Amino acid sequence: MTYTVDFETVSTVGLESSPVADALAGLRANEARYFRNKYDHVFTVEPAGEAREAVDWVHRILKEERDIVIASRPLEATAFQVENIRMAYVFYESGLSINVMYTVDDAKKRAVGFKLSEGMEVPEELASRFKFARQKSKLAGTIRGSFFVVKNEY
Repeated sequence: MTYTVDFETVSTVGLESSPVADALAGLRANEARYFRNKYDHVFTVEPAGEAREAVDWVHRILKEERDIVIASRPLEATAFQVENIRMAYVFYESGLSINVMYTVDDAKKRAVGFKLSEGMEVPEELASRFKFARQKSKLAGTIRGSFFVVKNEY
């Protein structure tokens, strides 16, 4: 079942099993607000089991680019295109959010982003590989984020 993310009334729908469900819902709402304001795109998500293609694409890029396998269970995912950018998001039970920004016409502007919900620890599979910068969000509190550039074609 598709869920339209509301960034005015933050809800934990679909994220209830996460120990940081409120913060993860705020992080998801923060992303929804960004895409609505920048691209006039309505941000929707599906349970990860129904969005297998998006989850598999993100996991393939992580594995092939950096040999990363995420230990946490994916709860929700989405994939869409705005302008010339193919986007995918996966939200994990641990509070982790991973997005892939993949420009379809410019190989120099492709990246994987990691965002950690407030209250979660850095996942072991990422801790030794990335430094996380902090940013404040009205919806999500303190978000810690990092990224890497995608080098191959997907």
